[in-house]
Amino acid sequence: MSYRTHTILTTGASLALSVMLLVHAPLLAQSEVSDTQVQDEVQKSLDSKRFSDVKASVKNGMVTLSGTVDVYATKEDAEHKIHHKKGVVAVSNQITVAGGSESAISDIELRNKLAEKLAYDRVGYGTTAFNSFTIGVQDGVVTLAGVAYGPVDKDSAVSLVSHYPGVKDVIDNVEVAPVSPNDDRIRLQVARAIYGFPSLNRYALDPAKPIRITVVNGNITLTGVVDRQADKDAAGLRANGVPGAFHVTNDLQVAGRRSGKE
Repeated sequence: MSYRTHTILTTGASLALSVMLLVHAPLLAQSEVSDTQVQDEVQKSLDSKRFSDVKASVKNGMVTLSGTVDVYATKEDAEHKIHHKKGVVAVSNQITVAGGSESAISDIELRNKLAEKLAYDRVGYGTTAFNSFTIGVQDGVVTLAGVAYGPVDKDSAVSLVSHYPGVKDVIDNVEVAPVSPNDDRIRLQVARAIYGFPSLNRYALDPAKPIRITVVNGNITLTGVVDRQADKDAAGLRANGVPGAFHVTNDLQVAGRRSGKE
């Protein structure tokens, strides 16, 4: 074997060894943290009245949470508090949301209560009319969907649902409308056209803004509930008259009429 060949092989072996050491370094560091140490850190993180009924066990860096909490948001918080602790490999969140007196209500009652709360969420911030959410509830599991004006509006809606007694879990399917100056212009013009129209002006008095206006890439969707068919038709016509709108979908419901949509 020549000196050159020997040097190349030796260098290659050294590089391979270095790579192996780098790959295994995190694992070696991980193994230095014992389950007992992880357990202590987890218990410190959960040392709060909210987590008084939460238990944690650790095996090979895997943390299993069990016990009960009052609301779903607390279940989520427990996991978030320990997820990035040193030595924690993964978290199995088996906490049960026990809830209070509200937990015994039916899915329909829970849905109606959440719908009422969401209708007035973020009133006074100027974006209420531009958020449109749908709520589905099955066995206490809430599916929240629709379109939010911005990330803050979405986070607020999800937080409201997560903190409501009786909610066992939250499936977040809410989309955030893309940032668009043109869409913003259309939103404002549609809102003025609808809420400023004489026969629809009374809806502007309701802080919940019962006629919701979502705009995505120039496409307008009207949702909410109005008193009569004439109001629905008038709102659709007013929206269609706004310059720059590509398409208007009028999904307004008329009070007292059963809808096939939940």
